[in-house]
Amino acid sequence: MARTRTTKKLAQRIDLNYFKRPTPLKRAKLWLSILAPVVALAWILFHFFIGDPRVYSSGRLSEPHAVLEKQCTVCHVQAAGSFSAETSDKACLSCHDGPAHHPANAKQLACAECHTEHRGRINIAATSNQACANCHGDLRALAGASHFANSIRTFSDGHPEFAALGSSNNSPASDPGTIRLNHSLHMKPIRQGPTGPTVQLDCGNCHRPTLVDPDLTYSDSKYRAAETVYKESDEFLSIPAGLLSPPKRVSGREFMAPVRFANACASCHLLTFDKRFTEGVPHDKPEVVHEFLVKKFTAYIAAHPAELHEVQEPSRSLSGKPPANRSQSLTPSQWVAQKTAVAEELLWRKSCAQCHTIKGATLQDTSLARWTTTASDSAARTAAMNSPSPLPPSALPSVAPANLTLRWLPHAKFDHDAHRGFSCGGCHQKALTSVESSDILVPGIATCQTCHAPGPDHAESRCFECHTYHDWSKRKEVKPSFTLPALRTGGR
Repeated sequence: MARTRTTKKLAQRIDLNYFKRPTPLKRAKLWLSILAPVVALAWILFHFFIGDPRVYSSGRLSEPHAVLEKQCTVCHVQAAGSFSAETSDKACLSCHDGPAHHPANAKQLACAECHTEHRGRINIAATSNQACANCHGDLRALAGASHFANSIRTFSDGHPEFAALGSSNNSPASDPGTIRLNHSLHMKPIRQGPTGPTVQLDCGNCHRPTLVDPDLTYSDSKYRAAETVYKESDEFLSIPAGLLSPPKRVSGREFMAPVRFANACASCHLLTFDKRFTEGVPHDKPEVVHEFLVKKFTAYIAAHPAELHEVQEPSRSLSGKPPANRSQSLTPSQWVAQKTAVAEELLWRKSCAQCHTIKGATLQDTSLARWTTTASDSAARTAAMNSPSPLPPSALPSVAPANLTLRWLPHAKFDHDAHRGFSCGGCHQKALTSVESSDILVPGIATCQTCHAPGPDHAESRCFECHTYHDWSKRKEVKPSFTLPALRTGGR
């Protein structure tokens, strides 16, 4: 009879206790589940007894605080055998006792809200955009009004155009400086002197960082060594008050030094005043120039008294008729007054006025240096020549203050040295075509956003890159509390 094969009979062959029988895999899993916690616990206890808290830390400390990784009590309060998860501002201020980010009428921020630790070897000062946007995303909700944009989230989202380039009363911003300069002309081949040579100027010939030696290609050693009586207030606009000072300057190459006449202009823009002399007048106030001219002409005529008797040159006649021989004899004071007046007319109306705004006073009567024929002209000339050489200040012209701007972006920080690999014209493109001294040549925000943008292929663009949060000029000194070598071993 055939054997009957059913499911029930087949199931009876299966050992229902198969999972209870030990196997090599089961034994390995058992020992692993026992040994792993034991080893982990032993490892934690080992670091606990040697005083190394890194095993139960939230992560590595930042670069500035890396030396404190064994000093949890410096920042965290220990209670009931454990450390608090948060740190207090008091712990931060024990080492960094500086002013708060905002005044008291604005939202008060705890240090850890912006400067978060245990994120690895990072720069803790590099705060996230989100930390800034928590407040600057809607400033009206915090303070009711803002002197700047009401909503700024990131450099590419909500950030306004730089204030230096903004408009005021529907008029475009302009440079308040009074020095006349045509950048476009100076960037083309230009003749250095009346007879050459032709030179090609470079931006670096005039513009250099503060602590970099100036380019002396077009300088004059006499002017560089000379002292001047004009003050910085005659040259530069004051920097706005209330700016936040950075912790320190990295290299002294962040800002461009003001362009000096002695370093960049003197060899081309000569201040010569008379063919008898090869040197020029001082680059100084009108009263200093006038005194210099009087002294130079006085010393010259004392050494050359024969020039007190002058004969009219035939070439001076413009009538076309042969001029009669005419001559005049002058006293030394008359000769000095005459030559000084002619030299100052050349300087005030041509040489100095080429760059400076000359205003205020009437020039001397230069008819004394002219060969005239009428009796009235002759009388006027005689009266002028008899006047004393020193002039009162009211008789001299005034030179408008230069009003040069030292900081175009006073609420931000910028480092020219970090951009030294880029050509000046790449950012300051307007300089190549600017013909008016009123043009502001600061690059706009779009130029900066070309490189500074989010993503791995761009330069840093977070807020901290350009802005300082704390006014470190008001920082307070703290009492040192650490002793080496105990710092690295867990003691203080």
